[in-house]
Amino acid sequence: MSSTASTPIVELHNVKKVYQQGNVEVHALRGLCLTVNQGEFVAISGPSGSGKTTTLNLIGALDRPTSGQVKLEGRDLSELGAGELSRLRRDRIGFVFQAYNLMPVLTAYENAEIVLALQGMAPAARRERVMALLGDVGLKGLEGRRPDELSGGQQQRVAIARAIAADPAVVLADEPTANVDSETAEMLLSLMEKLNRERGATFIFSTHDPRVIQWARRSVRVVDGRVQSDKGK
Repeated sequence: MSSTASTPIVELHNVKKVYQQGNVEVHALRGLCLTVNQGEFVAISGPSGSGKTTTLNLIGALDRPTSGQVKLEGRDLSELGAGELSRLRRDRIGFVFQAYNLMPVLTAYENAEIVLALQGMAPAARRERVMALLGDVGLKGLEGRRPDELSGGQQQRVAIARAIAADPAVVLADEPTANVDSETAEMLLSLMEKLNRERGATFIFSTHDPRVIQWARRSVRVVDGRVQSDKGK
């Protein structure tokens, strides 16, 4: 990974985000600047309302900045149309949500496979990749179970497999340990660190959890919509 560690994957330049709530303007980001390089394992932390989830939403092309520039793999997201952004989210960004966001009627295998199916990958190739991924995340033998037949930790493992199935440029994880117990949280963080190390997947976390910050190799603290500190380990 050392050969690719200086390649920027995500760049935010003087990004501002203002939400209108009735007659009140809420300044979620106030000129935030951040660069994340390929292969990093980064935690963005800060108090509630600091702007960390807004930052993830902008990187994930789920929202647009009021001003400033957001780039993914050198592409300015503000220059892309709705269709291009949709394909970018499908092909280059993996999402791991606090609430898992699995399809309840689909099995673990089908949930992990869905992005590859949308991309048009051949069924045999999909099966080979998904079965390998489910094995990597410790779900071998559980591929036929639906989300309501899995524990919270197992559901989050499916979500992680789904997030990395298409080899995205970056995996965005919004409070991924919030709904699991301490032991499961440690297992999930160990798993994501292993995927980062062995597969070179870039991870960016939004978190309140000190365990996530401890596992991260870089900790970015955001306060009042700006980067307050940025420390590597």
